[in-house]
Amino acid sequence: QVQLVESGGGLVQPGGSLRLSCAASGFAFSIYTMGWYRQSPGKQRELVASITSSGSINYADSVKGRFTISRDNAANTVNLGMNSLNPEDTAVYYCNAKLRLLTYWGQGTQVTVSS
Repeated sequence: QVQLVESGGGLVQPGGSLRLSCAASGFAFSIYTMGWYRQSPGKQRELVASITSSGSINYADSVKGRFTISRDNAANTVNLGMNSLNPEDTAVYYCNAKLRLLTYWGQGTQVTVSS
């Protein structure tokens, strides 16, 4: 049974930091591209960052220089470090695993940036 379980979301003040984690199980984690997406009310889900099985990383322009994605294939986890958060980063953040036509989603974790 495939599972992607996100954790680490919460309420943070503008300028603050959070670290999201995604624990994966039930599939061959190391060969999948892992990613973080987010969706805020009234908007489409968008890619935040992704990391391939070989470690190639891609960031959305809006988070470059502020967010860092990393993976630990031994622990089957993917993390997203988020710094200098602003209210526009408020969204539900989803963990994603992708391999060709296969894609899996976590249930999401809420990140709210507000004073």
